[in-house]
Formats: sequence, structure tokens, C-alpha cells
Amino acid sequence: MFHFFVDPEQIGEKTIRIEGDDVSHIRTVLRMQPGEQITVSSRADGTEYRCEITEVEKDCVVASIMWAEEADTELPSRICLFQGLPKSDKMEFVIQKAVELGVAEIVPVATKRAVVKLDAKKEEAKRKRWNAISESAAKQSKRMLVPPVQKVMNFAEAVEYAASYEKRFIPYELADGMEETRRQFAALRPGESIAVFIGPEGGFDEQEIRLAAAQGIVPVTLGRRILRTETAGMAVLAALMLHLER
Repeated sequence: MFHFFVDPEQIGEKTIRIEGDDVSHIRTVLRMQPGEQITVSSRADGTEYRCEITEVEKDCVVASIMWAEEADTELPSRICLFQGLPKSDKMEFVIQKAVELGVAEIVPVATKRAVVKLDAKKEEAKRKRWNAISESAAKQSKRMLVPPVQKVMNFAEAVEYAASYEKRFIPYELADGMEETRRQFAALRPGESIAVFIGPEGGFDEQEIRLAAAQGIVPVTLGRRILRTETAGMAVLAALMLHLER
């Protein structure tokens, strides 16, 4: 069943109005007609509505609410991925897969060794694209919410932003062995918020690692093999998902 997200103001007592790009997708791509059923989630609280389409217009789709329920597709812990800016379109891949694995928020980070440099105009366009990819992945994976992709931060800003997360990790090739990584992850409890820092292609600079450690971010190893930046985050998120999933 096809799934869509709407803002709270689009949800009425008995009907929901779908607007924007989803209208064209419903009309011209899916060719849906009145009488067909869809699921709709509120971006505000993740409440899921089972609906029946009643009107398909040029600028909106109206669906009657059949029933509402609190879906249960989210991880019990809020996870934020701080991703060092990778080259080419790798960030799009990272966002898509991170959302599928249950991440709640993504922060692009301009690290010292990151090759990619975005000016304000490029960043605005990229961020719009990234958030669209997040929403598409959230629909596909039946998420209750659309994980936001925040503005690009430098490393110091990202470290400060992560201060509100209870557990914070930064994979680093010179960290202690896998037994320590396993111990750190095994100690995590459902409900704890988690921040994960992933470096770009060139990895983290030693000064960045020292800054992170000084702020309580724990260096961990992911094994003896060097993982690509688009692989490292997925490895951590998959391990956290398997450990935390109800």
C-alpha cells in the first residue's frame, strides 16, 4: 500500500488533503483513482491514517480517514548520523540507506579532510534534494517520520550540536579493539539517544579526534578493514539496529 506524509494542517477531522509533488505522483505515475486505499502519516507525530481516496484533482488529492493508529516502526532510540561530506552523489546513497536503517536525523559535516566544499547557494539546493531523498526513503521503508537533513556544520559545530545526545561514538582506525566496541554497543539501552560521527573519504584529522574525545565522544573501531565512508555509517547503524530493535 502506498504511503505519504503530510503536515498537521492538512489533516482534518474526517479527511486529509495531499498537496505538492505527491499529487502529480498519485495522478500521473500511480494513476490512482477514487476508492483506492493509501496510508498517510503526520510529519508532526507519526500518527498513521488508513485512508480512501475520494477526490483526485489537479492540485490536491482528498482522502477520507478510515481509521488512525500509532504505528510502531521506529527504533526505541533516537540516532543521529553526523556524516562527513563525501564526494559526488555518495551523500544521497548514505541518506537513503541511513533512513531505511532507522536513523532519526542526519547532519552533514564539513570536516578538515572533506574534499567537497559547498557555498550557501549550492548547500540550499543540495539540502532540498537530500530532504526529498529522506522523505522518499521514509515512504519506502514505512517510517513513522521523515528524518530531517540539517544544515551543513563544521566539525566544532557538529560536536557542540551532539552534546544533547546521551551516547556518542566516532569510528577511528586507531581506536581500541573490537572487544571494546562490542562492550560499548552492548551497554546501550533502548531509549538512549545516540550520535554517530563518520568521516569523509580521507578520514578524520587527528585534531578532530582529540576535540571529539575531549567532549566525551568515544572513539571505536569497526574492525581491521578500512571501510569506505558510505559503508562505515551503514555498518554502525546496522549493528545498532540489531541491538536496539524491539
